[in-house]
Amino acid sequence: MHYNCLIVDDEVELAKMTAEYFEMFDIRTQYVESAVSCFDFLKENETDMILLDINLKDGSGFEVCRKIREDYQLPILFISARQSDDDVLVALSIGGDDYVKKPYSLSVLLAKVKVNLKRVEQIKKLSAENTERAYISEFKPSDIGTDYDPAIQLDAPTMSVIMNGKSIPLKAKEFALLKSLYEHKNTIVTKEQLFDEVWGDSFYGDGTLNVHIRKLREKMEKDPNNPEYIKTVWGTGYILEI
Repeated sequence: MHYNCLIVDDEVELAKMTAEYFEMFDIRTQYVESAVSCFDFLKENETDMILLDINLKDGSGFEVCRKIREDYQLPILFISARQSDDDVLVALSIGGDDYVKKPYSLSVLLAKVKVNLKRVEQIKKLSAENTERAYISEFKPSDIGTDYDPAIQLDAPTMSVIMNGKSIPLKAKEFALLKSLYEHKNTIVTKEQLFDEVWGDSFYGDGTLNVHIRKLREKMEKDPNNPEYIKTVWGTGYILEI
């Protein structure tokens, strides 16, 4: 069965209330209480995104996230009462796309969920419309039109970047961030603009953006500490030079 959102949280009443609230806005939602139940659910069902608590009764949400990332590229939003910046940075660095601190506002959480679901839908639409581009690495740059740069090619259907003929899979937020930089390539993109285009609003700290930029550089650059492509414009933002 297909769901838009899966909530993994051992605070059952909160999870149930959140699921019922999402259902009011036509977001098909299910909730489970444990790590084991999460993986059992994923074996039998499909979901577009996951809201994941850190402190589960049978384990850590961090470990759940790591295991999910081995097989899935769907958005993962951490929801947790843990407030430290270290927890936020760990969550984002292991594959989380966002971090929402409890107690959360249902309306704000809904807005974040809608942004991610819209992005998932856009990727699905691109996949359906551009199936041939899933095999873009089989063609020469001259064969694929002007939408792609020979040095860096974005492949929306597989949510990956192709460099020197090699396909590098990205996580949802990493792909969205690179796509935003690519659409403004060779021009400075401000931090505020990236927050708006990638996360849907500008109410994030620099730490969130820095973590995702670092992960992109680790995947794309020969020397992440001396990037050739994704460069920092201090005090302003970033620029993708290609």
